[in-house]
Amino acid sequence: MGDNEIGDEEDLSRVKSDVGRWHVFYYGVGHMLNDITSSCWFTYLLLFLADIGLSPRDAAIVMLSGQIADGFATVFTGELIDRFGHFKVWHGAGSVLVAVSFSSVFGGCLPCRIFSTSSVVETTSYSVAAAIFNMGWAAAQVSHMAMVNCISLNSTSRVVLTSCRNAFTMVANLSLYAIALVVFSVITGKSHADIQNQYRWIAYSSIFIGCCFVGIFHYGTKEPRLKMSIHGNDHMRISWAYWFKKALYYQVGIVYVLTRLVQNVSQAYLAFYVIQDLHMAQSAKALVPAIIYISSFVVSIMMQEVSWTGQRLKAYFSIGGILWVFCGASIILLPSNMKVYMYVISAFIGVANALMMVTAVSMQSVLVGLDLNGCAFVYGSLSFLDKISCGIALYVLQSFQSGASPVAPAADGGLSSSGYVSVTRYGLGLVPAVSSLVGVGVTLTMKLHTHSGSLTKPLLE
Repeated sequence: MGDNEIGDEEDLSRVKSDVGRWHVFYYGVGHMLNDITSSCWFTYLLLFLADIGLSPRDAAIVMLSGQIADGFATVFTGELIDRFGHFKVWHGAGSVLVAVSFSSVFGGCLPCRIFSTSSVVETTSYSVAAAIFNMGWAAAQVSHMAMVNCISLNSTSRVVLTSCRNAFTMVANLSLYAIALVVFSVITGKSHADIQNQYRWIAYSSIFIGCCFVGIFHYGTKEPRLKMSIHGNDHMRISWAYWFKKALYYQVGIVYVLTRLVQNVSQAYLAFYVIQDLHMAQSAKALVPAIIYISSFVVSIMMQEVSWTGQRLKAYFSIGGILWVFCGASIILLPSNMKVYMYVISAFIGVANALMMVTAVSMQSVLVGLDLNGCAFVYGSLSFLDKISCGIALYVLQSFQSGASPVAPAADGGLSSSGYVSVTRYGLGLVPAVSSLVGVGVTLTMKLHTHSGSLTKPLLE
């Protein structure tokens, strides 16, 4: 037996075993820059654009342009990773682009200072900055997600890596809202310049924190060699048609897209809801999301202690989906005089988000299995559908928002005297609830087969 074959067998044996705690940690922090900037993007972008004077439709165009650029970039990046590998190179390049471009999204309209301050120039400027940011974001996301399957063949280890990644997503979001709470308390947004200054400080602080963790990831994570170890030829790749013939690809795709739709749409309208519908204090823009991510963080850590099978993935996702249905109904019906209960609802939303996201991403790993030379395409193509569907959903909701006339709340603190339900309530309550319900229905039809030899005990003991 040759030395290369011995090395290949050693690599294969290693990746079938459990992944150590430090390797889990180093991998988990690798998406922090993407997560903290994404949280700022979905939580504050529409609010920021509305505060500086853009119409809801123009704000939706900015959001949609970024989502479309992100969607196409994920497919392009996934194809190149499957062909040439080098996960860390793509991750590093994408992270650099994110760090450089994100400040422009919240940094004001530079062309407006040079040419004019027309709405067309302003919308175009923010749309271009959003597109550049999202292309870098896509490269970092696809490379980081696809890396899981090449780090380990152990099904439980893959879920634990995903769970750790999700836990640090919560850390990133909490960091953002801590920064936002301080900034909104210290800097008063009385003018357009003050508002831009607020969000500029939030953006710069987010970039700094995220870049620190990207450095830790690249220091502690080695480039996966599993593709070569299993296939013997890193240029062997699986065609797209292979995945399109698998029913599980469409099932997992629907579940993942709906899960991302739940989280992104709800996050985009949360700040609007607590301020405009419930009339809570300005600090609620940071406190309510913080509660969501604290509960998500706790659940994500607890999920690392579970031995995972296909049935458990389906069961945990279903629990999270049903929980979101009840939360969505509560959001639609909650009157402003009972706004204190939003803090309770937000805790349950956090639990539901963690259960759904960890299991939905882990289902992608089950779909990939040992077909590692096509894993980046799977993540890229499903992310493409995620970004496009989310962009269209937000555009449609914002279009209705621009055509809706504001209705004053009823004197008793109810929804309104005419029974009017705002578009914000539909965006935060109805859309996630329906998406969760459909996702649960699709999940129940899946046949998930995990690798049996590795599911005898939890990874972290």
